[in-house]
Amino acid sequence: MPTFTVHEPPPRKAESVTAPERFVFVRDGFHFWAFLLAPLWLLVRRLWLAFFIYVVITIAVAIGIKVAGLPSYVQSAAVFVIALIVGLEAATIRRWTLTRRKWKTLGFVVAEDAEIAERRFYAAWTGRAADAAPPEPVYATPVRRGAPTAADVIGLFPEPGNPSTATPPGIHR
Repeated sequence: MPTFTVHEPPPRKAESVTAPERFVFVRDGFHFWAFLLAPLWLLVRRLWLAFFIYVVITIAVAIGIKVAGLPSYVQSAAVFVIALIVGLEAATIRRWTLTRRKWKTLGFVVAEDAEIAERRFYAAWTGRAADAAPPEPVYATPVRRGAPTAADVIGLFPEPGNPSTATPPGIHR
């Protein structure tokens, strides 16, 4: 089942607390579109530094393969491996970018899809807000005061020969 991490952006200038509508849920796992269209996926998600690193690595690998005089299928394999890495690490790249932008990680949610993850997170989150100030504990007074007597059971087994622990009629030991 997929796991989602929840991220809170820093408050805007007029806000003292971030609006929950701005929270971002990032799904762990393989991202097919990041694998298939890595540069476009990075640009759409506004991951500028990750896009720049992707372009630099792709160009460096292409130049290295040309200089080494390797066949063209090696370059195709290298591009495939880079795309596979981006697809596998897409969630990590996105979380890294959010952390650089001073977003706070609030936690994680396990759910089938993003909508259920949001419902579960907000249900638990509002419950935590209500429980922010726990009530003062109430302690019960002891039932009996004083030293224990021989009829009291201390531990798992009563004392042998105690009349309060006699075998009820009809039961044979």
